[in-house]
Amino acid sequence: MTGLIEVKTADLAGEALGWAVGKAEGLDLILEPPQYGNPWRVFARYQGHATERTKRFNPWEDWGLGGKLIEKYRVGFGLYSDYFFAVTGLDDLPGDADGSTHLIATCRAIVAARHGDTVQVPKELMP
Repeated sequence: MTGLIEVKTADLAGEALGWAVGKAEGLDLILEPPQYGNPWRVFARYQGHATERTKRFNPWEDWGLGGKLIEKYRVGFGLYSDYFFAVTGLDDLPGDADGSTHLIATCRAIVAARHGDTVQVPKELMP
């Protein structure tokens, strides 16, 4: 990772969105460089007392990760003609955002609640 750049929360997508959500969640994140035709990817490192493992962190497309965030942040949704609108339901963490799917809108709302309108992400993750 060579450096961070500032990005508008509303413009986050893909791996950059995953990075921002992981940082909002306080996870230990690592970047995997391109290999086997894949672009840069975000992984979370989980450490126990005697074990360590890394796992792909993609809450914008994996309901197993994103669904838990919907519950944790008590996210509510609205539907507009061509996108979803998400609002966090925690009094101490108000945030709202939109996206083309429930999970993208949720992730952006969480980042907005934790970091505001802009966030720092690795420049490798931006197109």
